[in-house]
Amino acid sequence: MRTLGVETSTMLGGIAIMDDEKGLIAEIRLNIKTTHSERLMTGINLVLRQAGMKIADIDAFGIATGPGSFTGLRIGLSTVKGFSYATGKPVISIPTLEAFAWNFPYTKHPVCVMLDARKGEVYAAVFLWKDRDFERVMEARSIKVDELADILKGPVVFAGEGAVIYRESLEGLAHAQPIFAPPQWSVPSPSNIAYLAMKKAQKREFSDPLGLTPLYVRKSEAEVKLQGGS
Repeated sequence: MRTLGVETSTMLGGIAIMDDEKGLIAEIRLNIKTTHSERLMTGINLVLRQAGMKIADIDAFGIATGPGSFTGLRIGLSTVKGFSYATGKPVISIPTLEAFAWNFPYTKHPVCVMLDARKGEVYAAVFLWKDRDFERVMEARSIKVDELADILKGPVVFAGEGAVIYRESLEGLAHAQPIFAPPQWSVPSPSNIAYLAMKKAQKREFSDPLGLTPLYVRKSEAEVKLQGGS
């Protein structure tokens, strides 16, 4: 079983290929200064070429479905859907923050991963490692950092661009004892997407490409403006 994972939730996106026998085959990160649409296909071609594979050699496609960058999520999802339609291979949707938490398996403390949602908010979710998997303590939501004070208590591992931006506020939370992840672990991982997609594919937990949409958590600016003007 070979899965290709695509992560476009943040400006630092990436692609990875995972094999259930050989493990991680290839992975690259894309520091996008323009848009994912200009780099994603080039990155996928590079990963396949370095792995000595063709797109037909991939058995399933994993895609990070959000929350995160509205534009990035749309581009990643449309690209994976295109591959699925062209090859007849299945798609597996993986929530971005769930995959992000897999940077910290076997951690005894709760893990709070957060991406910048702008407007003074973060996209955040909290997980706890239990029985060789992560249990959701708080579902993904758009939230102000100070609202986490009633949810997080004791030592908590914080990771993500949101934790970097709001570090001072997190250090001031009343009951939490923040532990900040190092930079190399503080970004979503495309290899985690490929790995979790492989696990789901083995259980035949596939997604319907036709009905698959990004998990935005909150409305886009365009939707807010449209509703405001109606």
